[in-house]
Amino acid sequence: MKILYTPNLIVPSLGADERAKILEAAGPGATLVEAREAARQRAEIVDAEVLFGRVLPEVLAANRRLRYYHSLGAGVDAILSPELVESDVILASEKGEVGVHLAEHAFALLLGLTRGVHTALRAPEWGLREPIRREQRELYEQTMGVVGFGGTGREVARRALGFRMRVLALDIEDVPREPGVEAIWKPDRLPDLLGASDVVVIALPLTKATRHLFTRDLFRRMRPSAILINVTRGEIVYGDDLLAALGEGLLWGAGLDVTDPEPLPPGHPLWTHPRVIVTPHTAGGSPRRAGRAIRTFCENLRRLRAGEPPLGLIDKRKGY
Repeated sequence: MKILYTPNLIVPSLGADERAKILEAAGPGATLVEAREAARQRAEIVDAEVLFGRVLPEVLAANRRLRYYHSLGAGVDAILSPELVESDVILASEKGEVGVHLAEHAFALLLGLTRGVHTALRAPEWGLREPIRREQRELYEQTMGVVGFGGTGREVARRALGFRMRVLALDIEDVPREPGVEAIWKPDRLPDLLGASDVVVIALPLTKATRHLFTRDLFRRMRPSAILINVTRGEIVYGDDLLAALGEGLLWGAGLDVTDPEPLPPGHPLWTHPRVIVTPHTAGGSPRRAGRAIRTFCENLRRLRAGEPPLGLIDKRKGY
């Protein structure tokens, strides 16, 4: 078995111990080849059976023997070419493993807004003490609506329950219940969830169905005092409509780690909006993430040899 590893920000390198564990999991005769540049990736993928990392669709098209693609990154919208979807290649990702750090980042954005931290950091003046205190609010006994109840949505809900919030959730799939979550609704109840929520957290993958899901029509369903948090994909929210909705008072504020467009251009009003916090797609950072990804990849190599389904399996037609 030949494994092609393409380093990226998530797993920038492999130590000797990690290489040994991967080769052990892959079985006798396995080889591991590292390729950073697209030209080298194109040459090496021709006879690779396993890909660990990410490559451009035009690089992937050169493969002749690929059986398993383990994507470094939970969302796969950027790599789901028609050729990959139609192929027999098994695709898995970090799906279900990034929830801890994404949920913590969601709460960093939320608490920054509710406690006025963003205002204090932008203009560190004692004179802002009273204006900040007038805008502060508690999360205690407020309602959080979690849109998308996979791994990230569940981790968000668990933290909300720790703040003693009421939690409502929504998912298109028949997902298991979560202790303490009041209800898990289907997408047809999205207007009800928005109308009931003081905080709305987006925890969705980007698919054809979710691209620009949040537009002016949905913002009209939200409470004028509500806060929107998005830590998954920027294009789920139509950026122009969000900015207009903030200006019209359809919602109070937003915490965004991902934006539409992305990257957000210098000078864009969202960077300095008094009721918005933007971070430059940094929620995915964690010193533990690479280790988790490598452990899962090793487990999936063992499963591949045994003919078992991998962890983090992607339904390529659904896009998640």
